[in-house]
Amino acid sequence: MDELDRRIINELQGGFPVSERPFRDSAGRLGTSESELITRLRCMLDDGLLTRFGPMFNAERMGGALSLCAMQVPPDRFDEVAEQVNAFPEVAHNYQRDHAMNMWFVLATETPQALDETLRRIERVTGLPVFNLPKEQEFYVGLHFQV
Repeated sequence: MDELDRRIINELQGGFPVSERPFRDSAGRLGTSESELITRLRCMLDDGLLTRFGPMFNAERMGGALSLCAMQVPPDRFDEVAEQVNAFPEVAHNYQRDHAMNMWFVLATETPQALDETLRRIERVTGLPVFNLPKEQEFYVGLHFQV
């Protein structure tokens, strides 16, 4: 990661312009070209330096559903189950934890009914129960990692 990569990460964590050419506008603020910015973002995603680049939507306000889910996966099946769970496009993030419930993931769907159906599909594919832990209250935490 060079200085421009660091500036890109630091700058874009604070927001992305809503404009006709947002990459061009961001590139101008960063002192680079639109094509260079897009190329660098693609490379950082491909290399795993960034895991995601995109908007964050409030699924519930848009009529969708969002939930934190947990599973107790036998250690010898963890990689297999992670691959099965991650194959669902509704799975946004998946984390391994040092806990009896060792797999935690976020599920986002277009409707609450679709969330329930996706949970059942994951259970059928993995053969393991999924614990649905919908949020009761939302808190906003502004998080910025300076690199």
